Amino acid sequence: MDFKIYKLLCLLLWTSYLVSCTNSKKSNFVKVEKSPELYIHLLGIAQDAGYPQANCQKSCCTDIWNQKEKHRYVTSLGIIDKKSGQQWIIDATPDFKYQLEMIKQTSSIDYLAGIFLTHAHVGHYTGLIHLGREVMGADATSVYAMPKMSSFLSSNGPWDQLVKLNNISLQTLQADSTVILSDDISIIPIIVPHRDEYSETVGYKIISPDKKVLFIPDIDKWDKWSRSIIEELANVNIALLDGTFFKNGEIAGRDMSEIPHPFVEESMSLFKELSKDEKNKIHFIHFNHTNPLLRENSAEKKSLTASGFPFLDEGSIIPLE
Repeated sequence: MDFKIYKLLCLLLWTSYLVSCTNSKKSNFVKVEKSPELYIHLLGIAQDAGYPQANCQKSCCTDIWNQKEKHRYVTSLGIIDKKSGQQWIIDATPDFKYQLEMIKQTSSIDYLAGIFLTHAHVGHYTGLIHLGREVMGADATSVYAMPKMSSFLSSNGPWDQLVKLNNISLQTLQADSTVILSDDISIIPIIVPHRDEYSETVGYKIISPDKKVLFIPDIDKWDKWSRSIIEELANVNIALLDGTFFKNGEIAGRDMSEIPHPFVEESMSLFKELSKDEKNKIHFIHFNHTNPLLRENSAEKKSLTASGFPFLDEGSIIPLE
């Protein structure tokens, strides 16, 4: 085979993995003909309330209520190891039942080996209700959480009932400690600054023999972190980063300092001197319903991609090998 043709075929295969199941909700429930043995499944890209958001009367929501293909689930990741027949989910969102079905139908694995939680804001743990006796009646599903998060779940209803009835088995994490998931995948929780009313907040680094993925759906501001995001980017292959708001003033009449996140504009400015390859690692996620990056042809989305930052949509598959 001609080498140029071979390179083109490899590029097309890689692209098909990254963009599989991204164009509509319906396609999220269609099995991928051949997924990798090790991969991450992007199960949602919206902020805690999903998209569209309840009771939103603005055009950003009202224009799409009847366009189901434009709806987006709350940010969550699936981690799949087909070699060991195991899969895990990061964050149990309000859309958990749909996301569990997404991951199972793509992987053809029924068993959920565990759930990793980032923190105690509603979009990240309330999907645990589906594990209770009123729904799945799960049997000791491993739920990995930091110490304060574990204490919150075991000390407050209705979550404590999940513990008492052994629907979930709490596995307490320690920051920067490696958890071995299988022969090929491990995960490390990383503390980040955020509004920690009930728990700590962590991101995760997911590691395979060939790839490292950084997942930080929530952080206050990059300069509040004890680590350098630039240095962290240099040590991973893919970074899924907090892009909750595109710019300041996005929510009219609201002091946005009360809900601090790194605006996408700020992040783009911070990362503007990075090489093309480094920028290509970065994918923004966790979009508030007001974020214009959720709109297909917005000027902001065109600006993002023109600046060298790719847009990774819901349903995308990221190979770990």
